[in-house]
This record gives sequence, structure tokens and C-alpha cells, in this order.
Amino acid sequence: MKIKSIKLLVIIILSLTSNNLSAQEVDATKYTSSNKGKFFISWGGNRESYSKSDIRFKGDNYDFTVYDATALDKPKGWHIDYINPTRITIPQTNLRIGYYISDHYNISFNVDHMKYVMTENQTRTIDGYIDLPNTDVGSQFNGTYDNETFFVSEDFLQFEHTNGLNYAYLEFSRVDDISKLLGINNTDVFQLNITEGIGGGILYPKSNSVVLKKDRYDEFHLSGYGVSLNVGLNFTFFKHFYIQTDLRGGYINMSDIKTTSNSNDKASQHFLFLQRVISIGGIFRL
Repeated sequence: MKIKSIKLLVIIILSLTSNNLSAQEVDATKYTSSNKGKFFISWGGNRESYSKSDIRFKGDNYDFTVYDATALDKPKGWHIDYINPTRITIPQTNLRIGYYISDHYNISFNVDHMKYVMTENQTRTIDGYIDLPNTDVGSQFNGTYDNETFFVSEDFLQFEHTNGLNYAYLEFSRVDDISKLLGINNTDVFQLNITEGIGGGILYPKSNSVVLKKDRYDEFHLSGYGVSLNVGLNFTFFKHFYIQTDLRGGYINMSDIKTTSNSNDKASQHFLFLQRVISIGGIFRL
């Protein structure tokens, strides 16, 4: 009786082992079971928040700092401009192109087209001086400011990065499939991944500014650098298509912002940002 029981137990174990190996072989054939060598590309939109910033404006006959300046983004909302090639820079957008160097790690090139609009018509603290020739526009603001409370009107200063606050950077990311935690077995139909990344790159804004009533200036210029951390959820459908949500926070330092056509006129600032992103994309092997 004992021998028969042992034989039955051996048969059951061998059967379970065989089924398990077969299941593993099936899993290995899934397109989503391996990422190494895959390319991906995505396009999306964002909203962002900014910390307060001390902005220094310096040029011929003036040098002053506006302390604790606040700013907002400039959302477009759900709009056809996100996919209209002639108006694609109007909304706040995100481009990502990347490659998996292993099953869990990828490197991507990203351009986050954010928008930064300094809040106007607010009372702020100003320190510095303005000593423009009396014949110049803006000379009515001449004076020495010693950490004084000052009403920053739109006549005094308009300052935006609205076309835009362009953060171009490389990101190194890890991706993990968490589908099984939700009981999802056929990942070729639907797969849920969590991703974390660290990035760094340059700021190439097109800053729209009017300082002390000088001529409006709105040109692209390499202005500084940024670093960022990212966490996201990736929802992949039918092996090749995905929707991804990201929460990205970072630090931006721009020491050379062009404010007028005069090369001596510039601004500088640094601040923190928090960005919420939703993108659609595709993943494939060439």
C-alpha cells in the first residue's frame, strides 16, 4: 500500500513539474516576456507646478532681483493642437524616444515642452538698482531698491517661458512587470509595468520677456541645465501599444536667459518643478 502511495506521489510531482515547465515555455514565447533590444516612442501632454524663484535681471544701467516670484503653467486642455503639425508647439507636450539595453533597463531621449508664466501685478520684494537714461523708456522706475516691497506691474516686467520651458535630457530608467500582482497572466493582451528613472540635460527655452518697457524679446537660447527623477505606470495593450502616466520632479537652473536683443541684458533663476504627464506610445523591435 505504501509503495502504491509513493508511486502515486511521484506521478503527481512529475505531472506538476511537467505542467510547470510547459507553462514556463509558453511564458517565454510571449512578446512581452523580454524587453531587451526593443525601441519605443511616445507623445503626450503635461501639467506642471513650480516653486517660488528669485529672478535676477541684469543689463546696461540696471541690476535688480525680484524675490519669491511665483509662476503657473499654461494648459491647452484636450485639443487637436496636440497632433496638428502646424500648431504642435502651442500645447504643453512630451516626446520620448528610447531603447531597452536589457529586459529591465532602458535609455531614452526626452523633450519636455513645459510653459512657465510669471505671475504679474503682484507685490514682491525687490533689491538692486535701475539707472536708465532719462530719455529711455522705463526710466520712471529709476531708483535704488534695498529689499523694498514693490508692486511688480506688467508695465514693469513681463516674463514667460511659453514656447517654451524646453527641457531636453537623457533618462536612465528601470521597468518592472507587476501584472501578476493583479492576477494578469496573458501579458501579450494587457501588461502593467512600473517604471522609475533619473535624468539630466539642458534648458533651451524660448523666453517671452518685456523688461522695463524695452522691446519684447522672444527667441530660443541655451540657458542652463536641469536634473529630474521620474516614477510612472505603463499600461501596454496587445504587445505594441501603451499609455503611460508619469510623475516627474526636478531642479532647473538657468543662469543665462536672454531678455532683450542687447547681449548685455539677461536674467537668471533656479527653481523646482513637479510635472504630471500622460502619453501614448508604441514599443517594437526593428
